[in-house]
Amino acid sequence: MFNKTSLLLAVSLALSVAAVPALSEPAARGTAIPMRKRASLTRPDGVFDKDKAIVSTLKTLNKHRQNLINLQKNKGVAAFNPGAEIKALANIPMDVEARLQKRQSEKLTDENSDEEWAGKISVGTPAQSFLIDFDTGSSDLWIPSSSCTSSTCSSKSKYRSSSSSTSSKKSGSFSIQYGDGSTVSGPIYTDTVTVAGIKATKQYFSPVTTLSASFQNDPIDGILGLAFPSISNIGHNPFFVTADSAGAVAANQFGFYLASSGSELYLGGSNQDKYSGEIEFTSVDSSSGFWQATGAKVKVGSSTAVSGIQTIIDSGTTLAYGPPADVKRLFAKVAGAKVYDSTNGYYSYPCDSPPAISFNYGGKDWTISAANLNLGQTEAGSDDCVASLAAQDLGLGSGVWLLGDAFMKNVYTVFDFDQVAVGFAELA
Repeated sequence: MFNKTSLLLAVSLALSVAAVPALSEPAARGTAIPMRKRASLTRPDGVFDKDKAIVSTLKTLNKHRQNLINLQKNKGVAAFNPGAEIKALANIPMDVEARLQKRQSEKLTDENSDEEWAGKISVGTPAQSFLIDFDTGSSDLWIPSSSCTSSTCSSKSKYRSSSSSTSSKKSGSFSIQYGDGSTVSGPIYTDTVTVAGIKATKQYFSPVTTLSASFQNDPIDGILGLAFPSISNIGHNPFFVTADSAGAVAANQFGFYLASSGSELYLGGSNQDKYSGEIEFTSVDSSSGFWQATGAKVKVGSSTAVSGIQTIIDSGTTLAYGPPADVKRLFAKVAGAKVYDSTNGYYSYPCDSPPAISFNYGGKDWTISAANLNLGQTEAGSDDCVASLAAQDLGLGSGVWLLGDAFMKNVYTVFDFDQVAVGFAELA
């Protein structure tokens, strides 16, 4: 049922970094590897897939709930954003779960998809290959273990520690809980992890022995986090930090280009073939462990709806979310906008007059395109469409928004550890 369209993950091995908006031309192109995406939140008939969207939102809530638990363990509550709190575990409503289970037995048409961005990595010596989701909103690497006892693991590639000469078991354990009552959990190991030729030796990760049923119909094997160490459940450096510390990349920076074709993650710099003009950098408050860009405002057309906000840039999240009061103020400026689902924070707007919603960090307006704002009609034949920006209190703090792929697909995004900044550029 998943779209098997091949995308590209390109990795740069050399690029000089300048602490200015325009980055220098890469000295060399890296290795390209296939990527693919999974099912979207729009049904083939053009109608919003509400059940899938609800599950996607609940996964986002629980992911960042776990991130806050990790941050509290690693840094203490003092590292939380003002107003942040660890929410109760969000559970999938029984009626939603029942409908989705029924639909899983039906033949579905492949859809253009934008829910996650995955590529191949290898772990161990000799290399064992895995398809993983690259996630700037988390900081751990986990893959299924050959000892996995969950039926979900039956269709996954599995890591066999005994087959790797560089494998080493460590103390401690890894665990994430999901809203369907299942978990992803396992022991902690170190091994060599390679992404398109870039190696991180003695990289901490978890070969999980239980895998949540929520991954049953997901093509990925696991997740590789690209955020800061302070939200690591394992308590050690993420892959890219390890690789840079060892000098495996020439620049402490990576870029994302997310599109219907040619998508890539560019490790070690930015790919000027994918963007035009200068990269506009804005400072990141990394104390909370996230790529949290500061000093933003959100606009509808030329009118500012909310100012003084911070935005977490998260490639592992499908939609964009803002605090309910802020999102209400935003849609109050959209002609014809309505609350579509107050429980889950979804809004609708007239399909034939999509609003120009943008985020501004002191320079350009970075606008969500009409195509990326539209999640589909509220129902077949309706003149109203559901927006990909929703109202949710994720517990991340007062005035903190979460911008996932609904935003990232409109810009070229650069994550820079040296500048502690995130940058945006116009797509080429």
